[in-house]
Amino acid sequence: MKKYIYISFLIFVAVLSSCKSDDQTLVTGKIQYDVNIVSPDPSYDWWIQNIVGPDREKLVDIIVEGAKSGKWQAYDYFNEPISAAEVRGIFADTMMVTLVNEEPPYDYYDSTVIYNILNKDIMKIRFLEEWKLDKETLQFSKKIYGIGPVAKRYDFNGIERWQPLFWIYTDKDFIDKLEN
Repeated sequence: MKKYIYISFLIFVAVLSSCKSDDQTLVTGKIQYDVNIVSPDPSYDWWIQNIVGPDREKLVDIIVEGAKSGKWQAYDYFNEPISAAEVRGIFADTMMVTLVNEEPPYDYYDSTVIYNILNKDIMKIRFLEEWKLDKETLQFSKKIYGIGPVAKRYDFNGIERWQPLFWIYTDKDFIDKLEN
């Protein structure tokens, strides 16, 4: 009889301990931010705002090559689907610029400038996430909704800007919510 009481007690304790409180509070349903994957300052410790070269290259290749091949559906800034060919076109950014001759008579002339963006030029990843917090343990849980590789691009005035090249959404329901 003692044996059955002991076993019943163990089962009761096991059931109680498995009934963990899922008391998570939604901190934000949508937050977007950039994460450096290449350290902006060589004096930082190697792991601060940095992913080691081969690991970083593998991550960028998975994202970019998947979008270029059509494995991942890519979206533009306005959340419109873009084709794999359009993604490939993003990596050869062509623009017309007006320049001035450096010698008299200082005439204006138009020129085509092509900026090739290589995978190694992707130095940040922009994330779109949902954050929840367990109030008892201060443990955060995050759900990633979107990933955008970020590279320097130049606008028509020649000004450098950090810009996501495209978005990949990891949750189909999230993109459907955006459309409504």
